[in-house]
Parts: sequence; C-alpha cells; structure tokens
Amino acid sequence: MVVSSRVPIVAIVGRANVGKSSLFNAILGRREAIVADEPGTTRDNVTAKASWEEKDFWLVDTAGLKSPEDNFELTIQEQITEAAAAADLIAVVVEADVPITEEDRRVATMGLKSRKPVILIINKADKNRRASLDDWQRLGIKQAVATSATQKTGIDDLLEIISQQLPAVSIKDEKTIKVSIVGRPNVGKSSLFNALAKKQQAIVADRAGTTRDVNRTIIKYKQQAIEIADTAGIRRSGKVERGVEHFSVLRALAAIEQSDICLLLMDSAELNVQLDQKIAGLVKEAGRGLVLVVSKWDNADKDAFTHDQISPQIAANFAFVPWAPLIFTSAVTGQNVTKLFDLVLEIYEARHQKIKTAELNRWLRNAVNEHPPAGLKNRSPKLNYMIQEDDQTWPNFQVFGAHTKFLHWSYKRYLERKFRDNWPLPGTPLKFWFIEKH
Repeated sequence: MVVSSRVPIVAIVGRANVGKSSLFNAILGRREAIVADEPGTTRDNVTAKASWEEKDFWLVDTAGLKSPEDNFELTIQEQITEAAAAADLIAVVVEADVPITEEDRRVATMGLKSRKPVILIINKADKNRRASLDDWQRLGIKQAVATSATQKTGIDDLLEIISQQLPAVSIKDEKTIKVSIVGRPNVGKSSLFNALAKKQQAIVADRAGTTRDVNRTIIKYKQQAIEIADTAGIRRSGKVERGVEHFSVLRALAAIEQSDICLLLMDSAELNVQLDQKIAGLVKEAGRGLVLVVSKWDNADKDAFTHDQISPQIAANFAFVPWAPLIFTSAVTGQNVTKLFDLVLEIYEARHQKIKTAELNRWLRNAVNEHPPAGLKNRSPKLNYMIQEDDQTWPNFQVFGAHTKFLHWSYKRYLERKFRDNWPLPGTPLKFWFIEKH
C-alpha cells in the first residue's frame, strides 16, 4: 500500500434524475447527498472519501448535465465539466428503463473525449430486468455494469471495476479540524466558502436556497488540515418547505453536530435577526466552537464609527455566548478572511486545553471563598473539588459537593464568568457538571 497525497478522483456524471446521488450514497454506505424525485436536486459538486479493498479515492457527485438556460445553470454545468476534467475515472450513469437519449450521448462523448478511463453504469436495473448491457454499446463505452442503487445490487461489481482502474493509495488519517459555515439563506455562506477555499467550489447566486447539499473542502493552514463545510441556509420552522429543502435544513443541523467549530454568518444589512440568535443557541447546545461573522462588510453603509457602534449591539444580542469572537468580513475584498483561519486554530487549541487538577481546585476554593453559594435552611450547597473530564472534545468539568441541586442558575453563571477570568477559552462553550458526593 502506497500512502500518497495524490488520491484518485472518481466523478459520477449523467443527465438529471438518473440516480447519481442514490449511487453516491450506496457506494459510501450512508446518506451523504440529498436524494429526491425532483430533477436537479444536486447543484454543487459533493465530495466524500470512499474505500474498496484498501484503496481510497475521492467520490464526486455532480449535477445533471443539460443545456444551460441561464447564467446560474451555466455555473452548474461548468462545475460538472471541471469535475470531469479533474477526475482520474469518469462514471457515466444512464437509466435502464429509458432508451438512450441525446443527453446520454452527450455525456458519454464528454467522458470519452477526456481520454480518462470511463465506466458506464446502467442504473435502476430493477425496473427493467430484461435490459441487456449490449443495448448500451452504441454509446461507445466498453466497460459497463448494471446496478440498482435502491436495491443495493451491482454496487460491489461496480466498486470492483473502479478498484481495478485505480492505483493503490491511501488517504492519510490526520487530525482535521472540522469547520461549518452556518446561517440563514443568502447571507453569503457560499461566497465565504469560495474565498476560504480560494476556488469556485460552491455555486454563488443572488437567490436564497442555492446550496442544498453540504459542500466540503479540505485546506492546509500552518500545517494544519481544516475541513470547511458550506451548509444550506437555516430558515424559521414555519418557513421550511417539505421535501428537498426540509432535508437540506436537516443536513445543516447535522453539520453543526459533526463540526468542531461553526462560523455563524450574519448579513451586515440585517443584523438584529432572532433566527441568528437561535442558530447560535443550537451551536452552543451542541457544545461546538462558535465565531460570529458579519458578512458583506464591503456593502455596508458605514462611516469611521460604524464598526464601534455595531459591535456593542451585536454583543448585547448574543449576550448568552459572550465567549464567541466577533469578526467583520468581506468575501469580495478578502477582508479578514485569513483571520478566520487564525481564529479557528486558536479556538481548537482552547477546546483541547488541559488544566491541572491542582490548579482547578485552587481556583474553586478562591471562587467559593470570594462568593459562597446561597441555599435553603440546612441545605446550603457545598463545593468540595473538581476535575476536568478527559474523554470530551470540548471543556467539561465535574464539580463534586453536597446539596448541589440547590445551586441557583445565577451562581453557575458566576462560576463560569470567574473561570474565564483565569482561562478565557475563547470561542468555545464549557460545561460544569455538579455531582453529589456521597
């Protein structure tokens, strides 16, 4: 086995609604791309790591290939072409129960012209069991395999063919910081994603709901691998439509759970929005790192004092996450984009900071002596000692004592505020567990 930084890329291409995303999920063995009966569900190129017989490769799910009707559609089609050009192997997908179409011929021709290895996948074979692979030879692709993504048939045969075409390389398992860009629709998440990735990885358009899948890319910054995820916009519950958009929001919420740190984007033209605060609350409840990012700062109508005027207003709106840093950015001018990387590294280090037990207990004694906890008659809480939990991905502390259930919420807030005077732990929530010592 050769460990290499050059991992082969397999691009899945085809016309709309032939089951590319279903195949993508079937190969991965999990629901990564959104699958729906609505044509054109996939807009961005979705990439994920796949493995077969100790061979690793990047699998790319692309949008349906068709004639572009407008500039927005043109950017989607350009991404398909770019994905095919970057691929080491192209998998052309057609439908077993639909005769060869002009679009099928166009996709096959594009694949063959690339001079890359090409595989023909006749998907939905369960719908037409009498279909013969010979019927599809007119497309000019020699290697073909029949599959059913929904029935999970033919997937192993497909992976075997893919494996035979690829070199034996392995994706290095190194610690990667997972960062998700979250926020309401149309606040500039994809533009920031592109600025961070320094390439046109996600589609940018002035229409809400452009991003449906979670789009990811990995970059290196100061020798540290950082995976950036561009998520779909999160709407108010009553505003979420059924179907594809509903699943997009679920993907965004799942991305928060899978992240180390979330960048919460807020449009500089719409800052006092309750939903932004709700999303920040979701990030805090999940125990993830958080950065408050004001986007489109280049568009803001501002003078020399605007920054200093807005910052206290935002701090007041997000008083429940006072530890979250605030930064003003512009994906167009690049303002503070690199600083986001520095913040990510700083927050990641804070989330994994280990504090000695002796230092913790010295701090606890001083905090209690300075302000003893109040209680009921004969039920005064006592806080004896504390330790840091080792098996958590964010700062968690167990505080042992007596009558801890009578601790008032304001005293718990006092402890956290006092704690951060000693250990600021920027950008990350922390958790105190109060445990009765018997």
